[in-house]
Formats: sequence, C-alpha cells, structure tokens
Amino acid sequence: MKILFMEWNSVGKADLKDAFTKEGHTLVVPSCSIAGKTYRELPEMERQWSLLLQNEKPDIVFSVNYYPAVSNFCNKNAIRYISWIYDSPYGRLYSETVPNPCNRIYVFDKELYLECRDSGITTVRYMPLAANTERLDRLTADVQAYAYDVSFVGSLYVEKDVPFIKMSQALSGYAKGYLDALVASQMKIQGYNFIQEVLDPVMEEMCKAYPMVREPGGKESKEYYYAQYVINEWITAVERIDLLDAAAGRYGVDLFTQYQGFSLSGLQNHGLVDYDSGMPLVFKQSKVNLNITRRGIHKGIPLRAIDIMGAGGFLLSNFQSDFLDFFVPGEDFVYYESKEDLLQKIGYYLEHEKEREAIAKRGHDKVAAGHTYRHRVREMLKSV
Repeated sequence: MKILFMEWNSVGKADLKDAFTKEGHTLVVPSCSIAGKTYRELPEMERQWSLLLQNEKPDIVFSVNYYPAVSNFCNKNAIRYISWIYDSPYGRLYSETVPNPCNRIYVFDKELYLECRDSGITTVRYMPLAANTERLDRLTADVQAYAYDVSFVGSLYVEKDVPFIKMSQALSGYAKGYLDALVASQMKIQGYNFIQEVLDPVMEEMCKAYPMVREPGGKESKEYYYAQYVINEWITAVERIDLLDAAAGRYGVDLFTQYQGFSLSGLQNHGLVDYDSGMPLVFKQSKVNLNITRRGIHKGIPLRAIDIMGAGGFLLSNFQSDFLDFFVPGEDFVYYESKEDLLQKIGYYLEHEKEREAIAKRGHDKVAAGHTYRHRVREMLKSV
C-alpha cells in the first residue's frame, strides 16, 4: 500500500515510518510540514498535495494527530484519511470536519471514544498508544545499572506563563475561591474528572478574564476549553509538584524536564532529555519510574507509561482504568492511589529488587507482544 505521510516533528515519527516500511508499505512524504496549520490557511499546501495525488496515486493519507485541513482535502479528493492522536486534550477533535466520511481517527482514551460514539460520530475509534521495543532493546550501550533510584520525566506546566494564574489575577474573590475549591477537590479524586461539569457559576468571569481562543471551524465548548486547557493543566502542575516534593524529601528524585530552574530539596534536576535516545536510557537506569498522568487524560494509558514499559523500566503510575484492558496491576506495572500509597510503594519496590525487575520484564514483554507500532499499523490499515 502507498501512503501519503503528512509529516511534522511529532513524537514517534521515525518509529511509525519504520513500522509502515517493515509492514511492506511505501511512504510518500510532502516537503512541507503540516505543523501549526489550520484548514483555512493551506491553499499552497493543497496544490502540492494535489500534485502528489496525481503523480504518486497513494492509497491513503496518514498523519500523527488530526488536522482539519488534511481531512477537508481528503474528503474533496475521495481518499481515506487516517490519523492517530497522541495528545490529550486535543481541541481539533471538536472540529466541524471530524464527521467527514473520509476520516478514521484513532484516540487512546476510551472515554473520549465513547463520548464521540454517543454523540453519533462514527469516524472516531479507540486504539492505545505504542512503543518500538525492537529499537528500545538496542539502546543498551550507555546503560549504567540503576543510576537513579526514583525518576520522573515530564513537564511541570509552570515553565512559562501559566493560564490559570494569569486568569486568576483578573477574577473576583468569589470566582477565585470557587476555582481553588474545585482544584482542591479534584486533587483528591483519581479516575474521574468533574471540572467540566461545574463551571457554570464562574463561566462569565473566566471568559472576560482569559478569553477563549478557538481555531476556525472549532466547535469545542467553553466548558471544555477552560476545564482542559486552563484548570486541569493547573491541577496537573500542582499535583506533580506536590508528589515530587514528597518523594524527593523521602527518597530523592531525579527529574528530567524542560524547566531547568525548578528545584526542591532532595531533587536533582537534569533538564530536558531527548525523547528518542536519552529518555529510554533514563527508564532503563531507574529503579522506579513515576508516571503522573496529565489530568486532561481521563481514563487512557498515557504515552509515557507505554514508553517506560516498552523500554523495560519499572512503572509506578496513578490509576487509569484503560490499563486494565491490557495490563495486570502488580504483574506488569504498579499503580498508587494516594500520596501516602505512592510513598509506601516507592519504598517497598526500592527494597524488593527481584520483584521489581520481574514486573518490569513482564510489562516490557507484554508491550513487545501486542503494543508495538507494527501492531498499530496493522490495526489501522486492516479496514482499508
């Protein structure tokens, strides 16, 4: 099969190209990136795409994440468009173009898929994320045996202007107190996010204090925008810093993040690590790898969790119900239910090396057996 591969600097791009090629498919890659483009801004790119359709005659068009511009182009030219979304939240999933019949859109959060299905949208499907275990298994040359006891790789969401703080500065005392109470309440709950349902009493103030930005053709609600891009992002920041502070104070934590100025007692900040080469080595060299899921991901298995298991690292994660569809807690990974539970389990697995290593191996082997990019490529293309 010949695939028109719409390229941008996405995570997993090289692994996906490798998977398509190893599965026997041919890739045609346009010379210009689709990053940051909306469907009303791309006449010059459409001319290039039209020439590629005419000259190369691809069978399908593919992109990592969903692009309304590409969907409208494919719909107009009667060619299948397959996209695989790894970001969440992802506002373009609420574009007016999503129901285009050319689309096959894959999301990794089952709750999001069910929301679309129950709304009558038939173009969205559920499929977990993946890892290239063959490549990750080869990254062993620089590995030192357990250079880190406890590590966390990820954003803190306080690296630059924080939308929640910026908005709060223009809110009344009542609205700010209301949102602070919501944040505190949601922090205590895992597995269910209620923020979007309870914003009506302060919606008008939020809209004035921090005006909503929506792409042309976007249909996401105000509730979705403020819950996902403002409040849940702030909850994630508060939660990650709180848990890292507790873990670092008791066990020490090695942090890998773009915010190099962040510091806590007991925390070693290494700065940003390269996704493809450096990050897997961190996972391999850490006794305990923490995953603290972004609150905009309701039930799905985040990419970071798959990355850790795929690299052969031991995963200690918050609970996400989609894990239970594919992995067994205590056998393939371990989850925590509270800050106290997190600290207890870090201590336990630091002391029980053989048990920890056995769990890491089972998690890796399960990813290798059913959750690689080649598995996902086969699933996406089987209905074409």
